[in-house]
Amino acid sequence: MENILVPECVFSSDIDKYCQDSYEANFGHRPTGDITKVDEKDIPDHDVLFAGFPCQPFSIIGQMQGFNDIRGTLFFDIARIIKHKKPKAFVLENVKQLVGHNGGKTLQTIIKTLEKDLGYTVKFAVLNALDYGLPQKRERVIIVGHREPILFSFPSPVRPFKPLSEILEKKVDKKHYASEYIAQKRKETHQSAYKLSIWHENKAGNICSYPYSCALRAGASYNYLLVNGERRLTPREMFRLQGFSDSYKIVVADGQARKQAGNAVPVNVVKAVILKLLPFVATTMDMTSVLREYEVR
Repeated sequence: MENILVPECVFSSDIDKYCQDSYEANFGHRPTGDITKVDEKDIPDHDVLFAGFPCQPFSIIGQMQGFNDIRGTLFFDIARIIKHKKPKAFVLENVKQLVGHNGGKTLQTIIKTLEKDLGYTVKFAVLNALDYGLPQKRERVIIVGHREPILFSFPSPVRPFKPLSEILEKKVDKKHYASEYIAQKRKETHQSAYKLSIWHENKAGNICSYPYSCALRAGASYNYLLVNGERRLTPREMFRLQGFSDSYKIVVADGQARKQAGNAVPVNVVKAVILKLLPFVATTMDMTSVLREYEVR
């Protein structure tokens, strides 16, 4: 009988209490808190590391000194864990802007750290959730690394994306509707070309509408996205836009749910990448062992 690889999460980390509550309710595992205070030696062995890290602190990067450059950022904690635990592969995620940050030097330093300092074969690409079945224009940098040279390629786009009619809820609480004044004002100044659309305001204050959402944001999506100019997206709709199934339990207040949905990575995108990567992991590991996942968020 063939051995079957069964995914097992052996460790996760999130500093946000409400995110910990959501993770535990859905996956039966409560994440550890601040990863900067966790000794890498105390983290269980694992075959694959998954992580997202904020890009805001990277203004200090640019001298291409590898580990010395990345100290003081959360990426350093990811790097020190990879260095000590030596997982067979990793998948890292960040915002699209990372590619051009500091003239590209930030990403160069990250790749140099992963390749030269840690010894991994690394590839990166900017992937858009629209290209993987979700009605949301959300572009993210995905960085994939493997301890051995492999012929990995990023997944091809999957079209068309799911229509908004499958995302939007049929019955919505009145609290999500804009006031009659705001709704009427918007409709007077803008006529959508689409029967079903999500309206949003750009930086110039102009209203745009598309049969898909622009990228959700943790702090602002509630205010600047409106369905047909009438109401705001519900937390469930936001999670659907990110590829979460309706079996995903929303156990926090609406404000925290919107924040979590806005900070999440599109499930469809990561799933497509992982499905391309796992065969390489499986062929370079002891098939009697269990595939484990490591997660830092």
